[in-house]
Parts: sequence; structure tokens; C-alpha cells
Amino acid sequence: MRIVAVFLSLLLSALPASAETVRLGDRSYEIQLPAEPRGAPLILALHGGGGNPVQFARSSGFGRAAVKAGYAVVFPAGTGRRGDRLLTWNAGYCCASAARNREDDLGFLARVVKDAQGRFGLGASVYLTGMSNGAMMAETFAARHPALVTAVAAVSGTMDTGSIRVREPVPALIIHGTADAMVPYAGGKGASSLTRTEFASVASVVRAFLAPWGSGLEQTDRQIDRRDDGTSVTVTDYQKQGRVILRLITIEGGGHNWPGGRKAGRLPANDGAVTQEIDANAEILRFFATHP
Repeated sequence: MRIVAVFLSLLLSALPASAETVRLGDRSYEIQLPAEPRGAPLILALHGGGGNPVQFARSSGFGRAAVKAGYAVVFPAGTGRRGDRLLTWNAGYCCASAARNREDDLGFLARVVKDAQGRFGLGASVYLTGMSNGAMMAETFAARHPALVTAVAAVSGTMDTGSIRVREPVPALIIHGTADAMVPYAGGKGASSLTRTEFASVASVVRAFLAPWGSGLEQTDRQIDRRDDGTSVTVTDYQKQGRVILRLITIEGGGHNWPGGRKAGRLPANDGAVTQEIDANAEILRFFATHP
């Protein structure tokens, strides 16, 4: 009986203290809260194109990891023509009906932040992360509303740097695979892209987020290659006065996926590998912790 009790205790401690769906007009968000939500920092986690909050929370495992670290995590819902399952974000040049209809997703996310903070008594620190189209949206929101964002982390998605300027300094983490067949690392239309968008390059996003920091930046690089998985990782840190203000994690041979998460079944066969060298959840939470 003691073994069972210990097992149940460990199981319960790994689960979010509470989770619920919140309606906000004709939109909604899922929120997972830590045991003590009052004053907790908030993370908005944005699903990819064709995904939804429940799918992204399940496939990434991000909510569980972040709640355990003391964050409140919101999974907002994009919009779509097929109910609440195949949803997208209007990140300017992508994606699908959200972009065509010019959905005000910037305004929606701002309302989500205000509502979640007021409704659950959360703290002032707000972080954004996202996958693919969600990464584009997270970067776009950070660029347009830097005063609202403590830091941003993007996985496998690049914002429209041809049209968007980062207005003020925002710490940023960028994770992207060089063999991404959907959103190419070097930019352009991917061999298996589901849209005709000419995506911005990762390098242009790096330049965009570094620009507001001005001069005096120091760059360092380190390699991670511990697993025989067909990938290796280069971590490039840009520091200002000893503080990492932008981290680029380049996955050599990596594809369009959330490292450490479940690979989506609909991805093309010519997409790159799922790296075992890093875990996106751990990398994002580690970066956010350095920017309280």
C-alpha cells in the first residue's frame, strides 16, 4: 500500500494543479495553473497551423513542464473553418484562412493576457512561445508589443521580417532545423510547405531581434552532439553586458518538429530528423528563467 501511495503522490505532483477552458467572446483559451497561481508568471503557448490548444499541449508536453516550474500556461485557440480543430494564426504572410480573413490575432492575444492576469491573479511577467505558424505569431506579437513581452521563444517558424520591425529590445530564443521541409532554415518556400509563402530566413529573424539592442554584442558558439540520431546542435549566444539576450539553437539535420515532443504524423517523409540532442521544453524554460 505504501508503494501505491508513493506512486500516486508522484503522479499527482506531475499533473497541473488545475486546468480549464475560458471563453473570451467568440474565441477561447485553455489554461493550466500551478498550485499557487497568484503572482505566477504567464506563458502563452501557440499551436501550429492546423493544430489546436489540446493537440499542442498533448504533443509538446509543454504545459506539464512549465506548470511544474511554477508558470501558468495558456494555450490560446486560433481560428479556422472546421470548428475548433484545424486552426491557424494571422502572422501576416501566413497562414490559411486566418491570414486571408485578416484576423486580429494581435488584439486577441493581448486580450488573453489581460483576461488571464485579471481572472487568475497572475504576475506581470509574460512569455510567448509557439510552433511553426504559432512561432511566427509569437515572434510577431513580441515585435509589435515588446512592452508586454518579457521574452519569446520560437520553434520551427519565422516571422515576416520583410514587413515587421522589432520595435524595442525583447530577449529571444530561436530553435530551428536545417532540414525543415516546411519552413526552410534559409528561407523561401519549403519543398513540402502547405502554403505558397516565401518564408523569411532564420538569419533575418536573428538580425531583426538583435537590431534594437544596438552595438556591443558578444557572440559565442558551442556544439552538442552526444546522440547517434543523425543530428547535431549548434548553440549561438549573443550577449550584452554578460547577459544572453538572444540564443539561436540550430539543429543540423533537424526537421519541422518540437524537439522532445511527438512528431506529427502528417509531416512529409522528406522532412528532417527529430533530434535527441535537446528538449525544446527544457531549453525554453531555461531561457525564460534567465529573464524574470
